[in-house]
Amino acid sequence: MVDIVFLGLNDIGERLYEWLVARDDANVQALITEADQLSIVRELEPELLIAGGFRYIVPPEILEIPDRGSVNLHKAYLPFNRGANPNVWSIQEDTPAGVTIHYMTEDLDSGPIIDRREVDKRPDDDAKDLYQRLETAQFEQFVEVWPDIRDGTVDGQPQEFESRGTYHTKEDFVELWELDLERETTVGAVIDKLRALTFPPFKNAYFKVNDNRYFIDISITKAEQSKSNNERRIPKYTEDEQP
Repeated sequence: MVDIVFLGLNDIGERLYEWLVARDDANVQALITEADQLSIVRELEPELLIAGGFRYIVPPEILEIPDRGSVNLHKAYLPFNRGANPNVWSIQEDTPAGVTIHYMTEDLDSGPIIDRREVDKRPDDDAKDLYQRLETAQFEQFVEVWPDIRDGTVDGQPQEFESRGTYHTKEDFVELWELDLERETTVGAVIDKLRALTFPPFKNAYFKVNDNRYFIDISITKAEQSKSNNERRIPKYTEDEQP
C-alpha cells in the first residue's frame, strides 16, 4: 500500500479521489483543494503526490517530498497546450487534443511523460464537448496506468519543446473573448473560434455595438442528426420557381 496526498478539484479530481480511496493498494492521507493547504504535504510526508484537476502551481519544495514522485493529469497531448484551457486551444489552434500523465517539475506541465494518449476532435465539437470527452479519457488512462505509478516502475520520457509544443495562460484565454467585427478572416476561422469559446452555461465570446456587449455561442449538428419526425428534405426548385 502506498501513502498518497491527492490534489484535486472539479469532476475528474473527485472521481479519481473516490476511486483511490476505495482501493486496498492506496492509502489516501489527505485531499487538498486549495493552495494554502499544501503545507499538509510537509506534515504527512506521503510517498506519492497525485494532482487531478488542481488549478494551482505546486512549489518545488513540495514536489520534492514524495519518494515516488509527484504526478499530474493534464487534459492535453503534451507538449501541446501546456497551461490553461487546453481544450480551447486544441480547437482554436488546431493542435492535437489528448490526455497526459506526467511527473511534475518546477516548470508548469513540463515534466517527463508517464503516459500520453491522443483524443479525436470532431467538427461539431465545442469546448465543452471536447472537455467532457477528455475527462472520460483521463479517468480510463489513470486506471490503466495506476499499477506503474503505484510501483514506480516508469521513469517518464522528456518532453520535446524545441520542435513543437505550445503554452497558454488564463489571460490568453480572456483575450480570445471579444470578436472584432471589422477584422477580415474566413468563415472557418470564425466557426472554430466560436466552437473554442462555447462552454455552456458560461458566456465567453462576445461582440460590441455602441458600447453594448452581446454574447454569442454556437451549436453545430451533424446532418443526419437533424432530421425531425417528418424527415427533412432539401426542396428542389425549377428555374421559374426559385424563391
